[in-house]
Amino acid sequence: MKRILIVDDAATVRLYHREILEAADFAVEEAMNGIEALEKALQTGFDLFLVDINMPKLDGYGFLRELRGQDLRQAPAIMISTEAKASDEQRAYAAGANLYLTKPVKPEQLLTQVRLLLGEPRP
Repeated sequence: MKRILIVDDAATVRLYHREILEAADFAVEEAMNGIEALEKALQTGFDLFLVDINMPKLDGYGFLRELRGQDLRQAPAIMISTEAKASDEQRAYAAGANLYLTKPVKPEQLLTQVRLLLGEPRP
């Protein structure tokens, strides 16, 4: 079973993404900010990261830069944010994101992109 870490300071967003991913048989863990996410990522292997940009302590850009700087297997990361400017998307890719999506993300879109990045066939 593929493991996904949802990194978002909003509990409602984490719950929304968790329900979509668990219904599709993914194992899901959560982190409220980049510091907590980095600690979990260093302790446990994840197959994919779902990351918000604006969070306290360490934002999504900082988290991805730190994660990509570690000597770990480079799991794909999807940056999901309400920020819709091209400059935000460019910053996300520069920090190490594999994909940038704007909230709210429809369940089908999220699952399609997650499966593509994980190399899994569609059901």
